Amino acid sequence: MAAQALYRKWRPQTFEEVVGQQHVIHTLQNALQSGHISHAYLFAGPRGTGKTSVARLLAKAVNCLSEGDTKPCNQCRICRAINEGRLLDLIEIDAASNRGIDEIRNLRDKIGFRPNEARYKVYILDEAHMLTEPAFNALLKTLEEPPPHVIFVLVTTEPHKIPVTILSRCQRFDFRPIALGDIVARLEYIADQEGLSVEPAALQLIARQATGSMRDAESLLDQLMAYGGGEITLAQVQAILGAVPSQAVGELVDRLVARDLAGGLEAIGRAVGEGVDPRQLARQVVEHLRRLLLIKVGGSGLADVPTEALQRMKGQAAQLSIERLLRAVKLFNQAQLDLRGSLQPQLPLELAFVEAALDEQAAVPPKKPAPQVAPVRAKKVSESKAAKPEIPIKAGEAVTLEGVRINWARILAWVKARNRSVEALLKSCEPVAVEGEVVVLGFYYPFHKEKIEESSRRALVEDAISQVMGSPCRVKCVLSPKGGRRTQAARKPAEEPKAAKAETEEAQDKYRAVVEDPLIRAAVNKYGARVVDVK
Repeated sequence: MAAQALYRKWRPQTFEEVVGQQHVIHTLQNALQSGHISHAYLFAGPRGTGKTSVARLLAKAVNCLSEGDTKPCNQCRICRAINEGRLLDLIEIDAASNRGIDEIRNLRDKIGFRPNEARYKVYILDEAHMLTEPAFNALLKTLEEPPPHVIFVLVTTEPHKIPVTILSRCQRFDFRPIALGDIVARLEYIADQEGLSVEPAALQLIARQATGSMRDAESLLDQLMAYGGGEITLAQVQAILGAVPSQAVGELVDRLVARDLAGGLEAIGRAVGEGVDPRQLARQVVEHLRRLLLIKVGGSGLADVPTEALQRMKGQAAQLSIERLLRAVKLFNQAQLDLRGSLQPQLPLELAFVEAALDEQAAVPPKKPAPQVAPVRAKKVSESKAAKPEIPIKAGEAVTLEGVRINWARILAWVKARNRSVEALLKSCEPVAVEGEVVVLGFYYPFHKEKIEESSRRALVEDAISQVMGSPCRVKCVLSPKGGRRTQAARKPAEEPKAAKAETEEAQDKYRAVVEDPLIRAAVNKYGARVVDVK
């Protein structure tokens, strides 16, 4: 004979044994004592929080034959029949597989018959949100005016899918995820009754893995009983879950704090190579970062963290800004979702780590474009060193190559505030030409050129140039040897007229004289001005 699963063996048999739902139990017990029993209830909440168990307890309590105040008594013939699963007046229906109008019509035809041996017929509709719209319509009239001997209990994890007309005819009780401490206490009790020796740290990890579901926690404990026999250790739980030791998670976050890309990627690869589930690793990193955020803002919820680990976490939190923490939590949380369909098991984790380590200003809102100033006239500067730059100019003025070059540092700063990796790629190029509204960037290496030509990166660069220069610009990427401006000048045809050469050199000298003037440089630095052209 197959052994009975722990979650079935230790299903609550009295209201006092229900864990973490005192607000529901207190209300139901008061209703039972006063005799104010409703004809329809809706139990809503996450899976594994006791909805179906409380529905069965309610069925026992309303039909219990005991004369005392404590119901259910679990001693009378009705209570024993329900416990043994043989009471005909308790009808449990799986709405997921009996969701059509024919099934509800059949239920409605039988509902008028009086109970066989109990006081009430109790119908429990599990996963009630799965009923079709015609089935709900067929159920509506019965819920509105049921026979006096019938009680309905609709159980669902998705109450928003149930029509308002049905909700309005039920007393609704919302079940909450069970607190970590309550799950641990219940697991300790079950382990003691089963004669198990379980390390406290193992119980903590089981409870955290269950994420508020008592059934999940009991099922995991059941699995560990088969794995470890009469003794369950933290290492065994980590092996079953594919979990990472807390020291390894702490080391990975240390690498994140230090922006150690090589060390962080090596830690991820080592963990996955040792059999760690990447999704579990991402989940534990998110939980660790969440606790750092709690430390940062002075929140609670850290009572279960050992003192030594807490000191280490406080040190990590002190080196991270709230913006960086928020960014990292979002990135690793998204990595959990991306891991579901990834062909490379650890790639989403690695990308999340690199982006979280590099992006130091991700949460800083984009800066407004700097005020634009009028082109500086060389003759005005020569007339009076005390002359002030003219501001502002109209947006949309023609962009020149020298204008882009003089503002190149500001363009790189704009990009850096949004994506440091793109800014690093742009350091391997320089503006070499302007063709109408197209800015030509000369790259020293093919790899950097190909990266910037990808649509998302190209769009970011075009946006940066357009914002800084005040005119819409597009980007064209070409290969150019390092020091392209000098080499381009060297490659000019020998037959170029000397007069044109002299004119070009003179214009360049004028431009250099203006931009190096102390007054002009002060205007650029203080007001964010830009030199567009010199005439």
